[in-house]
Amino acid sequence: MEEKRIDLRIPDNKRNEQIKRTSDTLFKLNHAQPLTEEYNNLVKELFVGGLGENCIITGPFYIIIADNVHIGNNVAINPYFKCMSAGHIYIEDNVQIAMNVSIITNNHDFYDRAVLTVKDVRIKKNAWIGAGAIILPGVTIGENAIVGAGSVVTKDVAPNTIVAGNPARVIKQLEPEKFH
Repeated sequence: MEEKRIDLRIPDNKRNEQIKRTSDTLFKLNHAQPLTEEYNNLVKELFVGGLGENCIITGPFYIIIADNVHIGNNVAINPYFKCMSAGHIYIEDNVQIAMNVSIITNNHDFYDRAVLTVKDVRIKKNAWIGAGAIILPGVTIGENAIVGAGSVVTKDVAPNTIVAGNPARVIKQLEPEKFH
């Protein structure tokens, strides 16, 4: 996965506008009654990077730049979802994300902390991310994969695989022919 670098000392008006728009919309969203028309309209307003059909996204949650979060169809995201989204996050169709999951696309350079190192994160279709899991920069979660609750995912997860732990390790292989 390609790494980008963002020097926070260099003004970036577009990035600052995206952060402000996300922050303002999130404030309204996190104070609206969930799953009402007002709430659903704010969800659509927030995810300008792409929001599929039939998604259930329940706040409160936190995102730095919602423009960088791309969500497919039939995705379920539970409360307390957190995205450090200086990079892009791609969530494909039929993904389930449990409560209190963090997806992190950026870190600080070890020697120059005003520089962010950024790698995109991808969650392939039909994956299930367990409660409290943390997915680190550059990781791809494969199709049909399951990430156990409380896991810290530091490396790619192969399709049809269950991982758990800190760091996440393979627990079991799933049988792809059994998926509907």
